[in-house]
Amino acid sequence: MSKADEIRAKLEAALTPSALDVVDDSESHRGHSGYQEGGESHYNLRIRAEVFEGKSRIARHRMVHAALGPELIGRIHALALDLDVP
Repeated sequence: MSKADEIRAKLEAALTPSALDVVDDSESHRGHSGYQEGGESHYNLRIRAEVFEGKSRIARHRMVHAALGPELIGRIHALALDLDVP
């Protein structure tokens, strides 16, 4: 299973998003710190979920990190988050 598939599965299970985009943006970071040949090091996530309602930006980020877990987070170099309610 790819990291993108793992990310998608964990976020769908934990947050029940109405919209979820998982974009592997690794290639645009070629030559930069953390780049890995073959990708799967830099991700852009766009998530729309009701569970974010009333939560601060920091609380939303913490929810995403908790859903992904320390093991998966430890295998990702960069994670850009666009989080909002539907």
